[in-house]
Amino acid sequence: MRFRHPDGTTVHLAYCTNVHPAETLDGVLAQLREHCEPVRRRLGRDRLGIGLWLARDAAHALVSDPSALRVLRTELDRRGLEVVTLNGFPYEGFGAEEVKYRVYKPDWADPERLDHTTALARVLTGLLPDDVTEGSISTLPLAWRTAYDDGSADKARTALLTLAERLDALQELTGRSIRVGLEPEPGCVVETTGDAVAPLTAIAHDRIGICVDTCHLATSFEDPHTALDALTAARVPLVKSQLSAALHAEHPHLPKVREALAAFDEPRFLHQTRTSTAAGLRGTDDLGEALGGDALPDGAPWRAHFHVPLHAAPAAPLTSTLPVLKSALTRLVGGPHPLTRHLEVETYTWQALPAELRPRNRTQLVDGIAAELTLARDLLTNLGLKELP
Repeated sequence: MRFRHPDGTTVHLAYCTNVHPAETLDGVLAQLREHCEPVRRRLGRDRLGIGLWLARDAAHALVSDPSALRVLRTELDRRGLEVVTLNGFPYEGFGAEEVKYRVYKPDWADPERLDHTTALARVLTGLLPDDVTEGSISTLPLAWRTAYDDGSADKARTALLTLAERLDALQELTGRSIRVGLEPEPGCVVETTGDAVAPLTAIAHDRIGICVDTCHLATSFEDPHTALDALTAARVPLVKSQLSAALHAEHPHLPKVREALAAFDEPRFLHQTRTSTAAGLRGTDDLGEALGGDALPDGAPWRAHFHVPLHAAPAAPLTSTLPVLKSALTRLVGGPHPLTRHLEVETYTWQALPAELRPRNRTQLVDGIAAELTLARDLLTNLGLKELP
């Protein structure tokens, strides 16, 4: 979906396909047929943006076989779909029964992360629509915080500088500019937008910047305007933003709130949980750890890294951080000029929701994704952007 900002800039809105796990190119092609095109039709649009997730095997197939890339591009065009952004964070196995800490491997100290991201950039240059010359990729925020030392930091910085050089060369070769954004996430070396400033200013390259995920922003209790103003002041490139909402519990000391939260403690994904105290941010690596004892103070609200559907906040006594998303969007695209041109709805946890909230079939999932995109579209038009055909 495309929108015209009042300054004339085109802003792209997509939804991320990591909600439809697939490890192979055949799986990706099936996603387009079974999910993405039905969402487009449900919205009554001639064109729908998707933020494509390509696992290692799919990316390798596309970068090593030009005919495979042509097949994917043809399928996108035939089904009324377009790609300007990729989710390069998960490497493989995102549809496994247990993902948890595995999603943070390989990290940026491992050469495989550089090779994979380079492959994604090469693929993206071949997928961009004919009238678009700029693409974006979101990626791991360096590494999970444990087992990351000065040596790892040096390797990661060197890898990102090498990536920047490769992206420069790719633009010279193809005429298309690809930028990569570190995506701050609780528990990682770069947990907050503030943590991103030092490593990104040290790299100081306009192709390497930040991807702001509004669920992660909210989970860490960051104020969107303060965070985005600081990034702007530091001249950190705002490559893309993922529009998502976290789980919010206003009174976590109450038994009924604990019971409601426990329904979201599931085995597949890590749900880092945070609370803001007078002494600073306190947290646990997972929701079950927070619920299981005294690991987290419960005198102030808790927020958990659980991407809840934008249009359907959990029932009381829980809610979502949709207000944080709305505030962030006001700063991202509501000003005289957009801070970023790539927006991506990323609710990958539909099948991890409590049973009564989980889609029971493909049609219900399509309905839910379409409803999220409708909400995002309305937020953008309310900010003065004009939806384009």
